[in-house]
Amino acid sequence: MKAKARIFTLALLLQAGCAVPALAAPLAVLDRNGAAVSIEPYAPNIVRVTIATDPDVARSAPGEGPNATPDAAGWTHASDNGADVFRSGDLEVRVDAQPWPSAPTMMARYFAPSLPSVSIGFARPGGAALTRMNSWEMSPHDVSGEHTFRVGASFSTTADEHFWGLGQNQQGFADLRGRTIDCRHNYDAPEGESVCVPFMVTSKGYGIVWDNPSATTVSAGVNGKTHWQSNVGERVSFFVITGKTTDEIYAGYARLTGTTPLPPKAALGLIQSKARYETQAELLDIAKGYRARNLPLDIMVLDWFYWTALGNLDIDRSAFPDPKGMNAQLNAMGMRSLISVWPRFEKVSKNFDTLAAKGWLLHDKDGKPVDGLPIRSDRAGALIDPTVPAARKWFWSQIRDNILSQGFDWTWLDETEPDLVPDGYFYSIGSGDRYHNLFPLLHTQSVADGSAQDRPNKRNMILCRAAYLGAQRNGCLFWSSDVDATWEALQRQIPTGINAAASGMTYWSSDTGGWQYPGGAGEATTAPLVDPAGATAMAPDYKDYPELFVRWFQYNTFTPTLRIHGQRPGTALWQYGPAAEAILADTLRLRYALLPYTYAAARHAYDTGAPIMRGLFMDFPGDAQALTVKDQYMFGPAFLVAPVTRQGQTHRPVYLPKGTDWYDWWTGRKFAGGQTIEADAPIAHIPLFVRAGSVVPLGTPILSTAEKQGIAKLRAFAGANGEATLYDDDGQTNAYKTSQAGKTVVRWNDASGQVEWPAGMKGSAARPPVEVVR
Repeated sequence: MKAKARIFTLALLLQAGCAVPALAAPLAVLDRNGAAVSIEPYAPNIVRVTIATDPDVARSAPGEGPNATPDAAGWTHASDNGADVFRSGDLEVRVDAQPWPSAPTMMARYFAPSLPSVSIGFARPGGAALTRMNSWEMSPHDVSGEHTFRVGASFSTTADEHFWGLGQNQQGFADLRGRTIDCRHNYDAPEGESVCVPFMVTSKGYGIVWDNPSATTVSAGVNGKTHWQSNVGERVSFFVITGKTTDEIYAGYARLTGTTPLPPKAALGLIQSKARYETQAELLDIAKGYRARNLPLDIMVLDWFYWTALGNLDIDRSAFPDPKGMNAQLNAMGMRSLISVWPRFEKVSKNFDTLAAKGWLLHDKDGKPVDGLPIRSDRAGALIDPTVPAARKWFWSQIRDNILSQGFDWTWLDETEPDLVPDGYFYSIGSGDRYHNLFPLLHTQSVADGSAQDRPNKRNMILCRAAYLGAQRNGCLFWSSDVDATWEALQRQIPTGINAAASGMTYWSSDTGGWQYPGGAGEATTAPLVDPAGATAMAPDYKDYPELFVRWFQYNTFTPTLRIHGQRPGTALWQYGPAAEAILADTLRLRYALLPYTYAAARHAYDTGAPIMRGLFMDFPGDAQALTVKDQYMFGPAFLVAPVTRQGQTHRPVYLPKGTDWYDWWTGRKFAGGQTIEADAPIAHIPLFVRAGSVVPLGTPILSTAEKQGIAKLRAFAGANGEATLYDDDGQTNAYKTSQAGKTVVRWNDASGQVEWPAGMKGSAARPPVEVVR
């Protein structure tokens, strides 16, 4: 595509109401023998580089995802022996001089590059190298009838460099070094759905945000370089974010693509779901079952097929005769509700013809709506086009008026990859190939924008099955999609979660117990650790499924959100048998006791961009062994979590990072860091350790976050100075966005052996008791 066409595409984005950043002049646009290189700072530690053969294209705004305004404050531009050098207090960018190439030799005639050479170095102030972009590429080809290019760039790496991020890849590894990632939304990925968030952080103190929503391939640290290549584009566009710590990089990512909102407090409690509750009575019976057993529960979920037809955006009153009354009963029990809404419209639905006539559906080259998938057995329904602002507004209005008006609190936007693959088809702004990964951002924006307008003081929350750059700003809770109910699937969830969180997807988790029907797994290799007697949640031959569910539940208890879901006869805690229920109840009560800790971590994530689920590389960058661990992580600042993912396992090796002492949460036993221990893992709990110097608040027992929860005690772990933030608010409104009220920072003074309280907190009533662990 020529420059005119590219500018026209950007104009379409603006016309579509997409959040394209302001068109500000770059700090400089340089000419390197016909290659236009744009340098555009966004903060002292964030710079965008755009390279194209046309200067107008090089000057054009970023694509969707980044929504910040360029800001060159504090940056300088100087010349150094023909090179252009850009400096801030955090970053130095050097665009090397490129002498005019000499006449080619005979061999060079065959192998000469088709593009002018560009070499750009990135370093810390003073010159300590971070990486260098050594080459770029634009290879012409045709996609969906459009003359375009494959675009890419290569960056230098070092032998000891490690990489994380790029969204959700369920292939079982955390460190991406030596891997080639197919960065595209793919529900049918063999290991479990893949989701592309083209943002990658490295152990060398920088991250790269790749600004291209088409299908992208990334080879990280392969043969001394990291190579990015996207299927459709007319320029190379990327951002470099630096930081002295990984949290500074994530703060930069939040600044560039949007802050993760604080979710309603209920989102951090138990979310109970099933595929599916077929009637109003069935859903209420499960909710009442939790209360009858004195078990905490916050959110009941109504999944698919509650409608009269896919795309009617209504509620079948034969199965759900009084949804408003149903939600009132849930509210009376201290619960809230979440309802699944799909982006697909069957031809028989009342909305199909209207949407087709308006051109608000994904369509083929002739403008005909694409109805269903040519694969699997999914052949019903056309996909709404969220690149049309009016379509987004209409979609929200239907949800608001027909569904949320019946008392449902929040929405679950399923199929946000989308499941109807757009390649070869067209959105209003261009081909599905060009915008392959964009759908989840704009689709979830429909509800985020609508909720902000029509429910300005109610915290929004959306359950989202896919992401893209910036999707976190829409209030998404992400999860790993419809994974298998197997031990192998559970093993894959830990590194998957580490990389999802490393990609800026703060609120990520998985369907506890897996989504697919638990059957056909065969006999356990050892005697099940949980007696399956009385379990009704699985096929009779899956004797170790209650054990798998217990281990999965223990893991998800220490992820940002905890949701039970699955395609099985029953999913409630008591449907895995009495032996499992006793363990699950204790684990669930621990989750609720730790809500003051988790909620404070959530507030910190909003304030700083710091993930809650933290690969060990984030907190222990100087520990070479910690950088390679894929089956442990930090949960907030205090907890080291080591899930059990193998059947019959009652102990497992746990690496305790160096530089601190560690305490076994269950026994209080102290261990020196920098060693691997064989940790006990009885079926009652998973290995869980706390860093010395931590102060962990424990809340009073509650059945839901609708109750006021006090602090029962603080547990302080001796061996180092430390601090903790206590935070509470109303849990529901958006007042937190303009107020720091409810925050208290307490400090553990290891020398005195005392917790130090802020001067304003007087009297024992305001100070819960302290339990010191030594």
